[in-house]
Amino acid sequence: MTPNPKYSGLQTDLYELTMAAGYLETGFDARATFELFVRSLPTRRNYLVAAGLDQALDFLENVQFSGEEIAYLRKQPVFGRIGGDFFEYLAKFRFSGDVWAMPEGTVFFSGEPILRVTAPIVEAQIVETFLLAAINFQTMIASKAARVTQAAGGRSVIEFGTRRAHGMESGVLAARAAVIGGCQGTSNVAAGHRFGIPTYGTQAHSWIMAHEDEEEAFRQFLDIFPDHAVLLVDTYDVRAAVEKIIAMGRKPRGVRLDSGDLAADSVWVRQRLDQAGWKNVIVFASGDLDEDRITSLLAEGARIDGFGVGTALVTSNDSPALGVIYKLVETDIDGEVRSAAKFSATKVTYPGKKQVFRFSHPDGRFANDIIGLAEEQFPCAELLLTPVMIGGNRSVPRTDLNAASERCIEQRARLPEPVRSLSGEAAPYPVRHSEKLEGLLDEVRRRIEHAARI
Repeated sequence: MTPNPKYSGLQTDLYELTMAAGYLETGFDARATFELFVRSLPTRRNYLVAAGLDQALDFLENVQFSGEEIAYLRKQPVFGRIGGDFFEYLAKFRFSGDVWAMPEGTVFFSGEPILRVTAPIVEAQIVETFLLAAINFQTMIASKAARVTQAAGGRSVIEFGTRRAHGMESGVLAARAAVIGGCQGTSNVAAGHRFGIPTYGTQAHSWIMAHEDEEEAFRQFLDIFPDHAVLLVDTYDVRAAVEKIIAMGRKPRGVRLDSGDLAADSVWVRQRLDQAGWKNVIVFASGDLDEDRITSLLAEGARIDGFGVGTALVTSNDSPALGVIYKLVETDIDGEVRSAAKFSATKVTYPGKKQVFRFSHPDGRFANDIIGLAEEQFPCAELLLTPVMIGGNRSVPRTDLNAASERCIEQRARLPEPVRSLSGEAAPYPVRHSEKLEGLLDEVRRRIEHAARI
């Protein structure tokens, strides 16, 4: 049976495979630990929201190389001098490692491991690229969604961005991540089917324009969808359209504003609907919205019940990339454990298997985090990394997106108020390394300096 291309081992960078071949050719047999984290917070982000773990674990459980893929690798010039053992290894390749991770929806900060992998070094190396891509993208979108939903102040936000996503799969996964970040649902039907996300939709301007008469367009839609019709009222004239709907005596589920002066139009529409006794008809807005525009609209007194947010959300347009990295922190060769660190300028990484310890004030607000060694203990601290895979098999249920969303919203509310600021100008949330971890870093530095002198 042909393996699912979704889990192809070729979804990696070439240098992961050349290193894998190098380890096997030289007999370098180590059990290695790598940690995945964000080096620094991007522009206007005081915190991030972990997402993408389910897809990472799916890949680890299923990754393999097909015969055709191995034949392709054999033809690559870089492997011209590599023996058959490497390709035989790939034919039998399965991930057998252990993984610890933050649950999806967890609020975290730069330098904190989101995910920790311990596995034979070849396995841990080959899966690096996929893990980085899976965690980077969805974490970026979930973090943007957390900002947008915060700006909405409890009003519903629907993810509307698939048509502006960087490909359909990105659109589907962006919808998933957006829900983790607090969105109520998506316009993407595939995401709804695949992940059980509520789907929402109205109609496009083309529906209105395709009919000779706007009132007829409204009537036809209400006839077909009497309980779900949200009518688009800005194709020609917002006030005239609303008057037509009221005159028809056909109460819709809601009306949508997609252009124009959203603040002023929403106030007028709300007042007019209320006058008609239609207080439960929602006013929904869309059209190039983001957290800044939503904040501005509400500050102007807009009477909007829900927002559709597209391009800005699925592309995280103000900060479209995260500095997610995956670094070796420890090797174990025949029981001899060696901690690993990087000391290049501005890119120092800390050695050893780590845990993130979170402390809270008596009232429940988050106080500070400590990044420490995994074996350390801090009374009263919450441990953010939990085991999610043992011996290559998932050890936790699939992510409940509602629970992940609730986790995000609850943890966001427990952040210090300045850290929740959407401006990005707040003093950073307090995160420090433990004394033992700092000591291990110094120890590794001295060991490397001594080896260099020899």
